[in-house]
Amino acid sequence: MNEYIDIVDINGTPTGQTELKSIIHQKGYYHNTAHVWFYTKSCEILLAQRAKEKTICPLLWDVSVAGHIDAGETAIQAAVRETREEIGLALNENELHFIDVFKCFQNYNNRMIDNEFHNTFIAELKPPLSRLTPQQGEVEALKLVSFDAFQSILDNIGENNHFIASNKVYYETVLKKIKDAFK
Repeated sequence: MNEYIDIVDINGTPTGQTELKSIIHQKGYYHNTAHVWFYTKSCEILLAQRAKEKTICPLLWDVSVAGHIDAGETAIQAAVRETREEIGLALNENELHFIDVFKCFQNYNNRMIDNEFHNTFIAELKPPLSRLTPQQGEVEALKLVSFDAFQSILDNIGENNHFIASNKVYYETVLKKIKDAFK
């Protein structure tokens, strides 16, 4: 789908302009995404494997839910929408806990320029994994990993088909924020 996205400047401030997602990635315009990291009371984190059809990083294991914030949409609205679309889970906005905005500026071999601000939330995953429905063409598979396994993935980032190596600090911050939610 080629939806319209709001353009922001290098500081994340809205410019008042919108453009098609394909043009944003072609021209490298700065834009916002919503990320949701789900955790369980049994100290596990939900990872989603990007679908094999994805243009960038196919089959990479990464954030539980992620997607672009559509033009005129807030980060929290996008997080709720993307969660419903990508894993079939209906959330209320009050179940999401905002942790921070992270800059992620990447250039890919296919000439895609992805200058994103990840508006990042955490939330408790209440239903069992078996009740989630991965969105075809977006999510290949879902799995839960323990906090220790998540740390081990980080310790070996770039070698294990998990996470984008240049974003290691982002993943470490997410893990810390999730652990802090248990205090």
